[in-house]
Amino acid sequence: QVQLVESGGGLVQAGGSLRLSCAASGRTFSSYAMGWFRQAPGKEREFVVAVSWSGGSTAYADSVKGRFTISRDNAKNTVYLQMNSLKPEDTAVYYCAARVNGGSRWYSADTRGYNYWGLGTQVTVSS
Repeated sequence: QVQLVESGGGLVQAGGSLRLSCAASGRTFSSYAMGWFRQAPGKEREFVVAVSWSGGSTAYADSVKGRFTISRDNAKNTVYLQMNSLKPEDTAVYYCAARVNGGSRWYSADTRGYNYWGLGTQVTVSS
């Protein structure tokens, strides 16, 4: 079992920055990949970014490349999402997710590729 708790969301003006955190507990944190997804009102949950168990590999959605950066601190059991140059279209609830025993690929852009989810944190970007 893995428990995930997100924090760091809030209201920010367009062009601003936020850093989200996701604290994990339970299973050995350094043994699985982590991802961030987001869901805007009336839309499906979409992939944002993922990081491998070691932090050595990352994958980004095209919409956030160059603006968002994922990192992890395995000593603190925490994954971070640094979001810069925020746009109103980034407004959504952001969820972190754990990919435990994910199979041959180290990450997935599909929600079904993740076993555990946090409850989410709201990010609102005003224009």
